[in-house]
Amino acid sequence: MLTLTGPENYYDYHGHGMGTQYLLCEKFTQTIGVALRVEVCRDTTELLQRLNRGEGDIIACALPMNKKGRLLYAGVVDKEKGTSWAVERTNKELADTLNNWFKPSMVAQVKKQENWMLSTASITRHVYSPMLDKGKGVISNYDHLFQKYAPIARWDWRLLAAQCYQESTFDPKAHSWAGACGLMQIMPSTAERLGLPHDQLYEPEPNIAAAARYISQLDAKFQDVPSRVERISFVLASYNGGYSHVRDAMALAKKHGKDQYRWPDVSEFILRLSDSKFYNDPVVKYGYMRGAETYDYVQRIQGRWNEYRGMSRGTGFHISPGTVTPQRATKKYRYHV
Repeated sequence: MLTLTGPENYYDYHGHGMGTQYLLCEKFTQTIGVALRVEVCRDTTELLQRLNRGEGDIIACALPMNKKGRLLYAGVVDKEKGTSWAVERTNKELADTLNNWFKPSMVAQVKKQENWMLSTASITRHVYSPMLDKGKGVISNYDHLFQKYAPIARWDWRLLAAQCYQESTFDPKAHSWAGACGLMQIMPSTAERLGLPHDQLYEPEPNIAAAARYISQLDAKFQDVPSRVERISFVLASYNGGYSHVRDAMALAKKHGKDQYRWPDVSEFILRLSDSKFYNDPVVKYGYMRGAETYDYVQRIQGRWNEYRGMSRGTGFHISPGTVTPQRATKKYRYHV
């Protein structure tokens, strides 16, 4: 599959491919029983060049139907917009297979599927209270574990608790369609890298311990961010939206004369990575990002951390949250709790 980055085409979401054209192509490959490999191109010219070189079988994006004779247009067609998928002009067998497979109703089906995957409904969890006992300053049943493992992350334990609530609302059995598991919603692939056995993914202590190790690893990747307080936001954003996307936002901030080591400057470009003008910028290496979701994730955790600091005594590492003022979200995202 040759395609372009973007919400309608393809983007990476927590380690899984998303986008209308991607989901349609995935549906097609499942029908014919082959694996799907994605190659993201910069522009239409690269799409055509790579198709002609045999580096892909299908151009799976809304390609204008103005190159008849050079391509075979087939598969997902939008007659109103005059766009279609395409295959190499000699590959009539694949074109016929695509045309026999595609039904216009499939577009609405995969859009509905994607909307569900991006909603809170896709996460199976019980929503617990963010504070177990305000009078006694008890945040959760797992406070002793946050206190035990927060030093590995070099974080205030209440910050780790705030992140945990955002991830799972303190439900150790929480899981998502993407495979994220447990209190800290750790992906199986991440768990494997961290040495967390699959049969312990839902156990509170191993899950929190693994998350603390992962946070420590992310923190080490941001040692160029001099302020420990600022670095927290970079780490949180990476935990949620991916390290590479955060680096893309930093590159954009630098290009536009902002401070790439200050979260308020970088978060502006986290948000702009959902705008084609920015995610197609040459300094951006990893394409489209659902930046508003990651921005909201960081804001909510910072806000809840502030609340926890006022209700529960701290132990271990003490890091002031600084002057971060959480903003009200304008939309409801998967992490809106």
